[in-house]
Amino acid sequence: MKLLSIVVPSYNSQDYLERCVDSLLIGDEDVEVLIVDDGSTDRTAEIADAYEAKYPGVVRAIHKENGGHGSAVNTGLEHAKGLYFKVVDSDDWVKYSAYKQILDTLRRLAGGEKVLDMLISNFVYEKEGEKRKKVVAFRNALPENTMFTWDETKHFHKAQNILMHSVIYRTKLLKDCGLKLPENTFYVDNIFVFEPLPHVRNMYYLDVNFYRYYIGREDQSVNEKVMISRIDQQLKVNKMMVDYYVSTKIPNEKAAKYMLKYLDIITTVSSIMLILADTEEALEKKNELWQYIKEKDKRLFLKMRLGFLGGTMNLPGKSGRMISEGLYRVARRFVQFN
Repeated sequence: MKLLSIVVPSYNSQDYLERCVDSLLIGDEDVEVLIVDDGSTDRTAEIADAYEAKYPGVVRAIHKENGGHGSAVNTGLEHAKGLYFKVVDSDDWVKYSAYKQILDTLRRLAGGEKVLDMLISNFVYEKEGEKRKKVVAFRNALPENTMFTWDETKHFHKAQNILMHSVIYRTKLLKDCGLKLPENTFYVDNIFVFEPLPHVRNMYYLDVNFYRYYIGREDQSVNEKVMISRIDQQLKVNKMMVDYYVSTKIPNEKAAKYMLKYLDIITTVSSIMLILADTEEALEKKNELWQYIKEKDKRLFLKMRLGFLGGTMNLPGKSGRMISEGLYRVARRFVQFN
């Protein structure tokens, strides 16, 4: 069995796939790199096959019909033979020194008395044109260099979200909890770092800047204009997360609190994109989203609606929406998320 499976969902990634895969190869025989070619029409498939031929037993090229990011992750999980599971998007990469520390830590913890369910590390926003890089770290929220449970976590700030970039899961945990991301849908990475959390017991935080998250391309899914054009898919994911939170018994109070915080963030993103769209249809969709939450669980609705973010996204009238947009612009400059 491999120590770590790294899945690289790839669609028309010829311009940056090599940078990504090259950064992953230092794991040698302990790591398998699964390049999932999601029906690409450029040279992605050719590049993936070349890596498999050059690094047999380390790189595998998996070709499939186009089904979107979630479908590629699902396919990677089906083929994964590693004890642990990581997703690295094809336009991102990892830092060499941090990668070695990650692998050393996984080797040390594998087969220990306690079963590690999730390893968390920092990620860096590699924003196009920005010299100063924003690092998302968790050192104030999580114990460092020790195994811990949800009960030992502290307060997460609004910008401290456990994103896909920051997690490595135990592969069997993902398979046992039945994780299956929706196909032909954007923004499913939010489900990837949401649905498994009630099943996570033991965690480990390594304070290293491991994952380099590249943002700033105009065609990226997190680009503001692109998000507005795909708002229906954002809303679909948002509602799926609401459904899951309402219907799932979350055994730990702190896990439930963190998941509520993250759901609040995702709902805020949906709301502000609809405000920025500035159409009657978009504002109606925003109202419908909040009504959906209210009908699903009135207590959840009140917690979110009466909170700071929910209140900010629902200020009355055009002047209220202008205030919401202004606060979003300030937050975006601070967090640098798109």
